[in-house]
Amino acid sequence: MPYLIILLLLIALIFGPQWWASYTFRRYSKTREEFPGSGGELAEHLLKRFEISAVVEQTEKGDHYDPNDRMVRLSPDNFSGKSLTAIAVAAHEVGHAIQHKNSEPLLATRSRLIIFAQRAEKIGAILMFAIPIVALITRLPHSGILLFLLGFGSMALATVVHLVTLPVEWDASFNKALPILREGNYIDKRDERAVRRILQAAALTYVAASLASLLSLARWLTFLRR
Repeated sequence: MPYLIILLLLIALIFGPQWWASYTFRRYSKTREEFPGSGGELAEHLLKRFEISAVVEQTEKGDHYDPNDRMVRLSPDNFSGKSLTAIAVAAHEVGHAIQHKNSEPLLATRSRLIIFAQRAEKIGAILMFAIPIVALITRLPHSGILLFLLGFGSMALATVVHLVTLPVEWDASFNKALPILREGNYIDKRDERAVRRILQAAALTYVAASLASLLSLARWLTFLRR
């Protein structure tokens, strides 16, 4: 029974934030005909307003700001949709563009860490695959243990990086997007509570991804025990 409780708690920890973020986005995705423009149009308007040389485009790879290409990329629903979710998410991603324009160090650090973590994760996967082969060739158990530690550490780094990004995401949501939407009268006061929830979900997206990435580490542990 205690093991079952622990398992349920782990499942809630890993999937809870991801489920809550998805639920929040869906909850406020209803079209609001009174909105003068879509999420993509708001993003373009805000970029012009703040004199940011970036482009808005639609993507199937999730909402994000790409500092290398200077692109605010929005999912189809948020790019074309006139909903609270579309408006809030668009403002959040423009918040990252503002961070970039201001040369804020946290965004630059996050960008470098993500690139490093992606490479480290790939190296970690290669090392994990190599463990049985190296152990078979060398017949030295210590070589397998060393590769495991290196591979596990490399893959775990991605999880840590996503957790480190939380202050960057929180700033984009509540120091950038929310004041812009509120003070620019882009949202009605009665919608502010809902917008706060959406911006919280947007800020926690990377944390949810980092917790979900723990599953890949668990799969490797299960695979190597066989």
